Amino acid sequence: MELVHSGKVRDVYADGDDLILVASDRVSVYDVVLPTPIPGKGAILTQLSLWWFDRLGDVVPNHVISEDVPAEWAGRAIRCRRLEMFPVEFIARGYLAGLGLKEYEKQGTVSGVPLPPGLVEASRLPEPVFTPTTKATTGHDEFITFDDVVREIGAETAERLRDLTLEVYRRGADLARERGVIIADTKLEFGRAPDGTIVLADEVLTPDSSRFWPADSWEPGRAQHSLDKQFVRDWSSSVTGWDRTPPGPEIPDDVVAATRARYAEVYERITGSPWRL
Repeated sequence: MELVHSGKVRDVYADGDDLILVASDRVSVYDVVLPTPIPGKGAILTQLSLWWFDRLGDVVPNHVISEDVPAEWAGRAIRCRRLEMFPVEFIARGYLAGLGLKEYEKQGTVSGVPLPPGLVEASRLPEPVFTPTTKATTGHDEFITFDDVVREIGAETAERLRDLTLEVYRRGADLARERGVIIADTKLEFGRAPDGTIVLADEVLTPDSSRFWPADSWEPGRAQHSLDKQFVRDWSSSVTGWDRTPPGPEIPDDVVAATRARYAEVYERITGSPWRL
């Protein structure tokens, strides 16, 4: 098989007409891959994505063909369809956090969407909002407006992808909330199949692509207990002397263990199954 792309976390191989998407144990923060892996992380991302893909199939088709992959990648890879990927990161937010919070505090909007006054960190929004970003190959993704997406891919396609992003988020957030987990926001990727069908791709509703908070400890006005990559971001921000450029700092053993435990915990809470890999 031919390696066709190596990203911050995933490697993509060509296998005939199919692609093999392999999730590594690498972790990146602020677009920098840190030198220390999180054991089992790639498998958790893959298995949780598969669980969600199965439950979202009536909302939108996905790129999964099977888990028929070489034995060395078992559990952490999927065989998937080739797609023409859209050049946008499709983000839905149900709560105010992260870069969305920072923009709101400056402008009262996120990606051009006006929000009510008086919101604080971790406030629940009146309705989930669509806040797309660029998909940067180098540097950082930047907020764009819905009108920017229209100019990029056309009005009809932009409206369809906005609606799908919000519906995937709503479906996922409702199901997770029943299991004691708040999905504050999530990032999705879509592509187009050769027949023109819009297809959900990459990963979906994972601790790398979403903010997960325990519902029973949610309290607006402060930072929340994270069950996702935010834990590593917060740790890296406390590292003296690191300016968020490569090389990144080594992750201490206790932070590695705590990160893995949080990823496993959110998998178990959402799926209701113990994490065994």
